[in-house]
Amino acid sequence: MSSPESSETADLSKNPLLARMLGRVRSSLRANEFALVAVAALIGCLAAVCVVAMTQTAIFFHEKIYDLPFDVRLSAAASVSPWAAFPTLITAGLILGAMETRRRKKKIRAAIDPVEANALRGGRMSFRDSVVVSLQTLISNSAGASVGLEAGYAQIGAAFGSALGQKLRLRRNDLRLLVGAGAGAAIAGAFNAPLTGAFYAFEVVLGSYAISGAAPIFTAAIAGMLTTRLIFTAPYQIETPPLQALSWSSYVALIGLAALAAGLGILAMRAAGLAEKALEATKLPPLFRPVIGALIVASLAIYTPQVLGAGHGALALDVATNFPAAILLAFLGMKLVACLASLASGFRGGLFFASLLMGALLGKIYALGLTALAPSLAPDPTLCMLAGMATLGAVIVGGPLTLAFLVLEGVSDFSAASAIIAATIAANLIARTTFGYSFSTWRLHLRGESIRSANDIGWIEELKIGKLMRSAPPVAPDWIDLDAFCELFPPGGEQYVALVDRNGRYAGLVTTAEAHACARDREGWAKNLARHAHIVLSPDMNAKTAMTLFDKAEADLLVVVAPETGEPVGIVTETFLARRYAEKADAAARNAMGI
Repeated sequence: MSSPESSETADLSKNPLLARMLGRVRSSLRANEFALVAVAALIGCLAAVCVVAMTQTAIFFHEKIYDLPFDVRLSAAASVSPWAAFPTLITAGLILGAMETRRRKKKIRAAIDPVEANALRGGRMSFRDSVVVSLQTLISNSAGASVGLEAGYAQIGAAFGSALGQKLRLRRNDLRLLVGAGAGAAIAGAFNAPLTGAFYAFEVVLGSYAISGAAPIFTAAIAGMLTTRLIFTAPYQIETPPLQALSWSSYVALIGLAALAAGLGILAMRAAGLAEKALEATKLPPLFRPVIGALIVASLAIYTPQVLGAGHGALALDVATNFPAAILLAFLGMKLVACLASLASGFRGGLFFASLLMGALLGKIYALGLTALAPSLAPDPTLCMLAGMATLGAVIVGGPLTLAFLVLEGVSDFSAASAIIAATIAANLIARTTFGYSFSTWRLHLRGESIRSANDIGWIEELKIGKLMRSAPPVAPDWIDLDAFCELFPPGGEQYVALVDRNGRYAGLVTTAEAHACARDREGWAKNLARHAHIVLSPDMNAKTAMTLFDKAEADLLVVVAPETGEPVGIVTETFLARRYAEKADAAARNAMGI
């Protein structure tokens, strides 16, 4: 079966004119930054169109299924009928369960999200898989599952960037940049917030800030925002009362709120992993797992529709209404349970906007508590709500400036920028120090991936020992005596020899110089001089892991062993490995800085 690259090459060979045109475009993109900016703007427009289409589709289904009054969001409804909630959520769950069952039966690899693509795969994503993920997210949100559309927005936006970059065969760094531009443009269009979209691309999707990426990233974000305004006249905006003037006590109080937000965010992420494991332990077929989440969410929706959907309407309602602290705490707990049940059972989406809603509830509860316990330290309740949104969002999403700018752009008031940014950075710092993951990287960690951000470590995974080793190392049986060993390996020949047992398995490494020195002094066996018998490398091991083993063994050379047979298949020296690792690390750093 031919690869996509080979079939594409064959198509181009049949059309020399198209091949020449693509070649000129590719050369222009590599040599001219303005051309890359133009491509980023196109990607931003495409992402924004998808954002508007998904948003309007979800709103349409909410209105029709739940019989909502005009201009009322699902989570702000006074009540919903159980005859609408239960059948709709169960049906959507069965559809998603059937899709997952088919994927597993066909042994189709799980879709790659933008963070994983940029961290491990140099920006390469499957456009078809991304369309499926976005469709599943739309089905989940349209039915009322407690998930947001933002994950679907970012997925399809990033997929446009990856698909176009792969079509033009761009370099790794340019491809990653377009993936970030597409995801950032989608977020910018969804929230009418270009700064938010740009920093989402930098912090969450690219994993680092780079001056070389500023022009295409900001251009894509602005293009996404303008396109959304052009075709969708009512972008989402957070309505809040005017903020009061800041005082020194406001900063102190918000740091305390940041600590609470970090604790709640870490609890939510750990609980998500435990919930998935609990459902796995039930041995329930994938077809029926989403039904469990559907029943939980529908049951909670009978008490309050605030658990349904992402929570746009609920956020506006909770900000404007003076609910008692006990009611707000109940809303917070039910929303958290609904989100975890939705995601763990198999509904698609994310916690982006849900984290804003839960953060606002936490901030309002915190403000009421401080007012009751220490009125002199209690800051403006509106400020606490905004800081709660930014801090909890930063912990879960993983982008402190992204969430700070989202809140500030959403309210169009930068008077409290310093306090909100300080609280957001404090929450992110606490979470990174005590936990180390955002929600997206935590889910990848549970799947076995060793990443903590979207920072490009794919080159490390590509630097495999199997490609770096010297094949066919000299071997000798471990039952050979020193005299025979020295005859086989005279001075000036091989420096190291791998010993093997009678089954051909690796049994240790002998230095020929040491063997000759010992043979002059006494008789003995080569295996008595063997070292590092239990510290070995494998061909699929990456360079970083191998360097850790070299440090542990304090060795200059280690043997590469086949995992299946245990026989030695190669050797690698620490000097050569360190040099190749340094070369790749330097190239990655230069790419990140645009040098």
